[in-house]
Amino acid sequence: MPPMDEPLLLREDRDGVATLTLNRPRARNALSVGLLGALSDAFAGLAQDESVRVVVIAGAGPAFCAGHDLKEMTAFRAEADRGAARFAALFDLCSAVMMAIPALPQPVIAAVEGVATAAGCQLVASCDLAVAGEEARFATPGVQIGLFCSTPMVALSRNLSRKAAMALLLTAEMADAAEAKDLGLVNRVVRAGTALAEAQALAASIAARSAYTVRVGKRAFYEQIEMPLSDAYAHAGRVMTENMLARAAEEGIGAFLSRRG
Repeated sequence: MPPMDEPLLLREDRDGVATLTLNRPRARNALSVGLLGALSDAFAGLAQDESVRVVVIAGAGPAFCAGHDLKEMTAFRAEADRGAARFAALFDLCSAVMMAIPALPQPVIAAVEGVATAAGCQLVASCDLAVAGEEARFATPGVQIGLFCSTPMVALSRNLSRKAAMALLLTAEMADAAEAKDLGLVNRVVRAGTALAEAQALAASIAARSAYTVRVGKRAFYEQIEMPLSDAYAHAGRVMTENMLARAAEEGIGAFLSRRG
């Protein structure tokens, strides 16, 4: 764990990109109540921060995130009179944090080095994009300790095929970075140790686009994905109409046509 006076979550802003770093390296960046609260506060602030166009999430030290803090959870279990309420509050907070990511107006990119397990794997799946170092590993190993990864299952089942998600959940086997890319859990695999730099470069390329257009597109993506096909097309058509009437589209299309002569 970081020293008492060091924050659990670090933030660095540069050229429209905010990098959030999980800062519990000695605990492999486990998602304690404190760290989840810090993420929740950070996302609430970012949602209102128009200077930030893209968010990157990384982990301090050799691991991205090892999931929930099992020592903290064991302490909750020992509280016979309050244990159930503490667990419910923990999982409600974690779920709210994960749902805040697709709800953010900015795209969110995970930069993964080392392990991303259980709720850490859930965090990767919840992000819009993910870049992994070639030595990164992913797993939902809860079944090994009698605690099925039910909340990570929600994000995994919405990003991977059903059979791929079930295989991770039932076998607890580690997927390497290349396999995670094949499964659709990450977008890019890069040289070990460069995931953060590569994620920030990707973020910079997205940040160079119209903030309005990216915001509209991200929101529409998540709105339509749970709709029936006909409703999704109708909704997308309305979004396209709104987008076409925006100044960003007018300027962009005009510049494109002028280049074509």
